[in-house]
Amino acid sequence: MKSIVIYISYHHNNTEKIAKVLANTLSAEIKKVDQIDPNNLSEYDQIGFGSGIYFGKHHKNLLKFVEKLPSSNKKAFIFSTAGTLKGRGAQRYNAPLKIALQQKGFEVIGEFGCLGFDTFALTKLVGGISKGRPNQEDLQKAEDFAKDLLNKINA
Repeated sequence: MKSIVIYISYHHNNTEKIAKVLANTLSAEIKKVDQIDPNNLSEYDQIGFGSGIYFGKHHKNLLKFVEKLPSSNKKAFIFSTAGTLKGRGAQRYNAPLKIALQQKGFEVIGEFGCLGFDTFALTKLVGGISKGRPNQEDLQKAEDFAKDLLNKINA
């Protein structure tokens, strides 16, 4: 099964750290969202989509990318990093992207989220939140998530 991980990550590259672990574990290609044409994904069987969370949603450029995708019956997974997960677990943050992918015909087979160092807006005034995240434990959880994806595909 040929896989690709598509992501957008800036500020502190939290999501990039997770994307690299996922791609390595899945033996997948890895591309930033601005490095790939949404119409050129036909060779992949499984596609991962991820970014940091901004005001409760994935990055707007990732969401715009998904809007441009042709209909597909491919398998997909979602991942994200956020300054806080309190009261709104990763699955709630992932919901808008999951719905958009499902409307395109994708089968979303997994979701992953973890904390990421955040100095956006007011959090900058206190030196940021979720310092040191994602940490080694988060990276291990990302690897375990990817292994679980492999098990689902091979089952």
